[in-house]
Amino acid sequence: MQNLLDLDLPGLVAFFESLGEKPFRARQVMHWLHQYGADDFGQMTDLAKSLRARLPEVAEIRPPLLHQEQVSDDGTRKWLLEVGPLNRVETVFIPEAERGTLCVSTQVGCALECAFCSTGRQGFNRNLSVAEIIGQLWWANKAMGRDPKGDRVISNVVLMGMGEPLLNYDNTVTAVSLMLDDHAYGLSKRRVTISTSGIVPAMDRLRERMPVALAVSLHAPNDALRDQLVPINRKYPLKELMPACQRYVQDGPRDFITFEYVMLDGINDRPEHAEQLLHLTRDVNCKFNLIPFNPFPNAGFRRSPSETVRRFASQLMGGGKIATTRKTRGDDIDAACGQLAGQVEDKSRRVASRIEKFMGMA
Repeated sequence: MQNLLDLDLPGLVAFFESLGEKPFRARQVMHWLHQYGADDFGQMTDLAKSLRARLPEVAEIRPPLLHQEQVSDDGTRKWLLEVGPLNRVETVFIPEAERGTLCVSTQVGCALECAFCSTGRQGFNRNLSVAEIIGQLWWANKAMGRDPKGDRVISNVVLMGMGEPLLNYDNTVTAVSLMLDDHAYGLSKRRVTISTSGIVPAMDRLRERMPVALAVSLHAPNDALRDQLVPINRKYPLKELMPACQRYVQDGPRDFITFEYVMLDGINDRPEHAEQLLHLTRDVNCKFNLIPFNPFPNAGFRRSPSETVRRFASQLMGGGKIATTRKTRGDDIDAACGQLAGQVEDKSRRVASRIEKFMGMA
C-alpha cells in the first residue's frame, strides 16, 4: 500500500503512470494532499469517480498520528506526533509579527550526542520517512486551519527539530522538494533552512542538488572545545567545515551561512572565544545567531548571563560580523531550542554501523 505522502511530484507521476493514468493526475492529487490537507480520496472531487474508487485499494494518506498539542503563553504551539510504537517526535510553530516559522524533526532521537542538547541525551532510533517529515507541515497547516487561497500561516520552515537532517539525506531532500514545489507548499528556498552539525560531504551534496538556506551548529571556536560539545567535529573538524561553508555560499540562495552558537556560561562565552570566532570565520560570509541555553533536567550547563551575551554579540559586531540573539520562545512547554525530547525507544547501539556509513558518505 503506497503512502502518497512519501512521494514528491516525480514519484506521484510515476505512481499514476503505473495505474495507466495521465501525469496531470499527480498534480491534482498533490494539490489535494498538500494545499487542502485532504486525508480521504473521496474529497478529491475533480478526480474521476472510477479513480476515486480505485485509489483506496492501492494507496493511502497516512500522516503521523497526533498524540498531544500544547500552546505556550507566548503563542508557540507544539505537537507531539506518533511515528510508530514507543516513538514520538515534536514539531513546533513559532508565530511572529512578520512570519510564522515551523520547526520540523527529521529523526527519532539523534545519534550525535551534542552535550547541551536534550534530544541527544535520548539516543537514536531511526530516520523519519518522507511522509513523517512532510507530515509535520501537513499537520501544522491542518491544525491552524490553513486556507490555500488565503494568507500563508506558515511562511518559513526550519529543519532544526529532533535529529540531524543530513544524516537522513534522501528523505530530507525529498521532503524539502515538496516544501518548495508550487503544487504543494510553494515555499522559497530562502525560507526553508536546514540546520546541520557539520556533515561536510552531505553539505556538498545538498549544495549541488537543492541549495536552501543553511545553518551550521557551531557552538565553539576551536577544535578542542567543539570536540567536547559537538562530537561530530572529531570526524569533520573545523579545517574541513569552514571550506565547506565557503563552497555552500557560492551556490546557496543566501549570500551567507548562519552559525548557531549556544551560549554556555563559562564554557564558550568568554571574550577570547569571540576573538577566536572572528579569526575562524574571517573568510566565510556569515552571521551569528547567539542562542541562550535552554535548561533541561541534569543538563550540566548554565545559561550565560544576559550581559555576557550582549558583550559577546558586541565584540562580534565590532569585528565586522552580524550577530543576533535568538529570543527564547515556548520554554514553558519545553519547546525552545535544544529542549525537544519527544519519546524515543533508543536503539543507538543497533544502528551504530549505519550511522558510521552515513557520516562517511562520499
